[in-house]
Amino acid sequence: MSQGAVIIPEIHAHQAEFVALRRDIHAHPELGFEEVRTSRLVADKLAEWGYDVTAGVGGTGVVGQLKLGNGTRRIGIRADMDALPIVEATGLPYASTHHGKMHACGHDGHTAILLAAAHYFAATRRFDGTLNLIFQPAEEGQGGAQRMVADGLFKRFPCDAVYALHNAPGVQLGHFVVHEGPALASADTVTITLTGKGAHGAMPQYGRDPVVAAAAIVMALQTIVARNLSATDAGVITVGSLQAGTTHNVIPETAKILLTVRALDRTVRDTLEARLREVVDLQARSLGVSAEIHYHKVTSVVVNTPDETRFIRGVIQDLVGQDCVQDMGKGAMGSEDFSWMLDEVPGCYVLLGNGSGSQGGCMVHNPGYDFNDEALPLGASMWARLVERYLVAA
Repeated sequence: MSQGAVIIPEIHAHQAEFVALRRDIHAHPELGFEEVRTSRLVADKLAEWGYDVTAGVGGTGVVGQLKLGNGTRRIGIRADMDALPIVEATGLPYASTHHGKMHACGHDGHTAILLAAAHYFAATRRFDGTLNLIFQPAEEGQGGAQRMVADGLFKRFPCDAVYALHNAPGVQLGHFVVHEGPALASADTVTITLTGKGAHGAMPQYGRDPVVAAAAIVMALQTIVARNLSATDAGVITVGSLQAGTTHNVIPETAKILLTVRALDRTVRDTLEARLREVVDLQARSLGVSAEIHYHKVTSVVVNTPDETRFIRGVIQDLVGQDCVQDMGKGAMGSEDFSWMLDEVPGCYVLLGNGSGSQGGCMVHNPGYDFNDEALPLGASMWARLVERYLVAA
């Protein structure tokens, strides 16, 4: 860990307890909207510590609220709880007990970090205002944040600012990454179904070949970013799957293209969608097939607002030192469900170093990944200092 990193003594004293809790969550992973055990564990802990607990927000989401003093400021902190459909290959003693499900993105660590901070807040009570701890389900592409917002999250639990963190393999333990403005890309998934007319492969003149149309569309899609965006704008259109036919000599009736579309700017996102629809429609019609487009907007652009970003950067610099706070530059093309919350409330999404090499460097969504427990008290200490500074006690 960085020499400048400072762990709050009260959090350090309970570190082993929350490492054990994190490993228990890791051993019992639950997929999106199935986080029944995890939600119950979270709710029981918060209630035990004196929080007002509301379960079932947006499905399996939990919100713990603690009000102290007469302060009018309100802050929200989010942690995600869901696991991934991956077979774990770590060989750890606390490895997943549910075959085909794994905490391969560190959400077990994020949940434990926020619970450690929650325990600290309840014990020390060094703030004045309203604290909303948001435990979100289904971050991994299933829209858990969107569901919580639609369920009245910020109407029932108003926040002046909302924050979240994610562990970052490859970033040195004790370091943070903070970026003002667009930090992570929007993510849209697109399914294109082409319908033509099947025929014998030896007599293509009697059919309308959706495979040829699919091939033409895949190539044409590659021109959108190159010829419709400025060279300084970030955009991605990636075809992940082309499905058609079952044998050598039959022209199939249908073909299907699956792709992801990403952007770091809302206007660019709209441009990519509009051009994709035009390209697919015109290419399909020119080759005599019909095209059905299912365009699903999974996440928005994660935009860290200026005041909230500068505020948490100052908190982190005081905690670990200026040399341990990095910037990601122009943002990254990964996506994050927290964007739906930032669309409603100003805030910031930060990255917490998970380590490098054999000490936490394995990338997320990998069967060999594990959250680095040494990062847990540092993340909890950051949340503690953020809340105490944001909700300043008189």
